[in-house]
Amino acid sequence: MAEEKMKEEKEGERAEQKQKARETSIIRIAGRDINGNFKIVHALMQIKGIGFNMAHAISLMCERQYNINPNLEIGSLDEAQLAKIENALNNPLKIGIPTYLSNRRKDLDSGSDMHLVGTDLTFRTRQDVESGIRMQTWVGSRHQYGQKVRGQRTRSTGRTGATIGVVKKSVQTTGTAAQQAGAQTAKQEAAKK
Repeated sequence: MAEEKMKEEKEGERAEQKQKARETSIIRIAGRDINGNFKIVHALMQIKGIGFNMAHAISLMCERQYNINPNLEIGSLDEAQLAKIENALNNPLKIGIPTYLSNRRKDLDSGSDMHLVGTDLTFRTRQDVESGIRMQTWVGSRHQYGQKVRGQRTRSTGRTGATIGVVKKSVQTTGTAAQQAGAQTAKQEAAKK
């Protein structure tokens, strides 16, 4: 009788240890390893292309549609719940996320609204820059020459290569006036000799 209780206690302790190990493990979502101790919103923010607003909206919609508590740690979710969250990440507009939260509205190629995450976002951004260069748009040419693209000033910032320094016009004019005065005195001294 006492041996059976000891065995049950050991099995219970092992089950608790397995549960803790599963909860604190690293979870893989959307091609990214995420610490299992993070709450769902904070864990989703670790994925490239998911900011605070999108993570919060996805967690709320998962709570409404799939009954997943957003205050849980992501490591405590089972595989079915993680699959539902990953499905929501891949198609956030289909679960009811508004289109103004998506990062690719009215895509040039397809004309549809979509939200890209992870390597898809990186690849598509690089592809957009290359197509701008190929079409010889203003933005593409700025990317091609490594200049600022969004209308920032370039007089004093964004310089590449070795910079020597900039002389203001007022200093430059006083410097040239001093040089001219020095040249005149040198001519006068030479004339005296």
